[in-house]
Amino acid sequence: MTVMKTSMRNFLAHKGRMALSAIAVLLSVAFVCGTLVFTDTMSTTFDKLFAATSSDVTVSPKGASDSGETTADNGKPPVMPASVLAEVRKADGVKSAEGTVFSTSVTVVDADKDNLSPSSGAPTIVGGWNSNEARTMKITSGAAPRSADQIMVDADTADKHGLKLGDPIGVISATGTHTAKISGIADFTVTNPGAAIFYLDTKTAQQTLIGETGVYTNVNVTAAAGVSDAQLKKNVTAELGADFQVKTAKETADANQKGVAGFMNVMKYAMLGFAGIAFLVGIFLIINTFSMLVAQRTREIGLMRAIGSSRKQVNRSVLAEALLLGVVGSVLGVAAGVGLAIGLMKLMGQMGMELSTDDLTVAWTTPVVGLALGVIVTVLAAYLPARRAGKISPMAALRDAGAPADAKAGWIRAAIGTVLTGGGAFGLYLAAAADQAKEGSLWLGLGVVLSLIGFVVIGPLLAGGVVRVLGAVLLRMFGPVGRMAERNALRNPRRTGATGAALMIGLALVACLSVVGSSMVASATDQLDKTVGTDFIIQSDSGQLITSQAVKAAKSASDVERVTEYKWTQADFTTPDGKTLKDTAITAADPSYATDLRTETVAGKLPDAYKPDSMSVHEKFAKDHGISLGSKVSVAFKDGRTADLTVRAITSSDVVIDAGAMYTSISTMAKYVPADKMPLDSLLFVSAEDGQQDAAYTSLKSAMHDYPQYTVRDQTDYKEALKDQIGQLLNMIYGLLALAIIVAILGVVNTLALSVVERTREIGLMRAIGLSRRQLRRMIRMESVVIALFGALLGLGLGMGWGATAQQLLALEGLMVLEIPWPTIIGVFVSSAFVGLFAALIPAFRAGRMNVLNAIATE
Repeated sequence: MTVMKTSMRNFLAHKGRMALSAIAVLLSVAFVCGTLVFTDTMSTTFDKLFAATSSDVTVSPKGASDSGETTADNGKPPVMPASVLAEVRKADGVKSAEGTVFSTSVTVVDADKDNLSPSSGAPTIVGGWNSNEARTMKITSGAAPRSADQIMVDADTADKHGLKLGDPIGVISATGTHTAKISGIADFTVTNPGAAIFYLDTKTAQQTLIGETGVYTNVNVTAAAGVSDAQLKKNVTAELGADFQVKTAKETADANQKGVAGFMNVMKYAMLGFAGIAFLVGIFLIINTFSMLVAQRTREIGLMRAIGSSRKQVNRSVLAEALLLGVVGSVLGVAAGVGLAIGLMKLMGQMGMELSTDDLTVAWTTPVVGLALGVIVTVLAAYLPARRAGKISPMAALRDAGAPADAKAGWIRAAIGTVLTGGGAFGLYLAAAADQAKEGSLWLGLGVVLSLIGFVVIGPLLAGGVVRVLGAVLLRMFGPVGRMAERNALRNPRRTGATGAALMIGLALVACLSVVGSSMVASATDQLDKTVGTDFIIQSDSGQLITSQAVKAAKSASDVERVTEYKWTQADFTTPDGKTLKDTAITAADPSYATDLRTETVAGKLPDAYKPDSMSVHEKFAKDHGISLGSKVSVAFKDGRTADLTVRAITSSDVVIDAGAMYTSISTMAKYVPADKMPLDSLLFVSAEDGQQDAAYTSLKSAMHDYPQYTVRDQTDYKEALKDQIGQLLNMIYGLLALAIIVAILGVVNTLALSVVERTREIGLMRAIGLSRRQLRRMIRMESVVIALFGALLGLGLGMGWGATAQQLLALEGLMVLEIPWPTIIGVFVSSAFVGLFAALIPAFRAGRMNVLNAIATE
């Protein structure tokens, strides 16, 4: 009880000094809890949506995906004949059955040809209005579509794009463009996670999406009273046979949930990973805080030992303070996490994914995980300072208070740090020298972990040399004040090393990702310059296939020499070694593609692969299956017949563009695949007539105006789009890393604040002999800048090493160019100096306000 009272008294006495450590715990716990609440809420939202939209039993074609999405190669959803509806109605236990049609392979535009698809990546769905949809949609304005010239839109999409009754809407599908006017607006009775939904009458939907009537993509079945979904499924299956997919409402909802679970899991674990980084940085802050508090209370602890306190009691006293800190920070963090989750939901709403706070889900495990993590991490971080406190002898009561000088890190620490750093460097070397990416990635992971830990351990040893160099370059110009700032940073290398290490971790990851991202862009750009021989590329950024009408429009553009079509589908390959490879991708293109993409071959000539009944394979595939020039590969085309194709070219596997592709000609594919089953084009490659690139670019843009789902890019545009995609991903990662950097800044603030308290008497003496308040503040700011730049140098150097090694692994996949983004690296380094200045504002202000006489009198 005495230990707890002492701990509580010390905690409250130093509550100001504990506050920043508590904020670090709060932020880290809030990020973890916020992530869990946000992802659980998303799951709840989708669960409710899928449960509400699923009929008792759903019948769909055999070729439909588990999640019900339409991904047919010809741009049309898989369908079944309308006769299935009559058969389903004959099954026992059926109260009602209704056929419907829907597709996600569509683009919907307004009168100005502006795309109405969500910007969040959620799907655009066009389907027939039916009673099952009426369960989750309420018509709030106008009426449901009843004729071909009418269409209904969901209220969220109408609000977002300013649509109103009577506005013309264009539905662009694989069959062409259908135009109708808005007859009604319907609101969701459940939360809409961001999809844009449009309804036609069933007959018009069939004609628009499939190109024919008398077919359905689904049959929704309602059970009669007293009949379970499982029994109804059994009865319907018995009536139809095994040629169709029959699912209960729960099975349909589970399949749909599975379709989004992958995305949510990636997001969840990625965010938790960044929260873990913030926790790691917070550990350094807590260690520094308790180390300095213990050092400042050396005399006090010595007195406690002199009057009978045991080592264990002193140790427990410090750990009890850490426990209090962990509990306070974690409790506040859990509450802040719920607020963060609501903020994320609002942010997603701005991006187009609507999540209602009515579905806010706080599982009992969330606060438990947050509290456990916060408390355990805090107590573990305080263990070393507590252990040091327990070793303070009663004789310390006879010495001056304050920390003993710690000018050098211990030799044991230096030896361990050197060994770990050397092991990390060796791991990175083995990763760079690896012949296989899988093997190299293991060495890379080991090298990153060991080098990071090694730099943390050896940080105090490095602090002496690095700070002296930084002082000589930056601080000497400030005269005596600069020299004092340098000496203050050198006074306790362990403290400086730990503070710098906190900043080092976040900046190392920033530098590593910057190098990898820049190298990926540079490598892809280099490959484009070397291999792409066409002037323009036409494709859909949303993955929609290119319709035959759009292909004709592109070919009709003036100043165009040729348009190369590019398709791909799946087939079952039977190779000469007797193995059958299911669902293997095969690419079909016009013979001119061999010119449009200058792919390196290791045997044969690529143009020969476009001869009748011919194909190419890539080098790795050929080695794995004993294939050489002249070998026969049996290719069973999806939705088509089996062909025996002769291998006439073997392409290099060390490419970035079209890596792993196996080519044949469109005419060969058309020989074995029926015309109505032929896949649509994924891309179009367009070459301009000599000297007419600008004119062709303009005419192509004009020709494709009626097809806003496709983008025309020249090589410069394509490179910029690639750079933007990678840049957006990196910016998102940098945003998540910002939490760790914020915690590191708190560490610098806390270190300086506690350092000012520790040097109260010293500051008073310096003020007494003539140091002005302005000079004192400058000294503390310069000390902070040096510590921040020390951490930045270590972090950026370490991160560039990691990034360069990662690029060597990527080189095995064809990304051959290493590019260091010097503007980013220099910008981060300079920004670190401003971080140091910012972190020193409050400590410097407090130091400047000290009363000189009171400071001198402090013991």
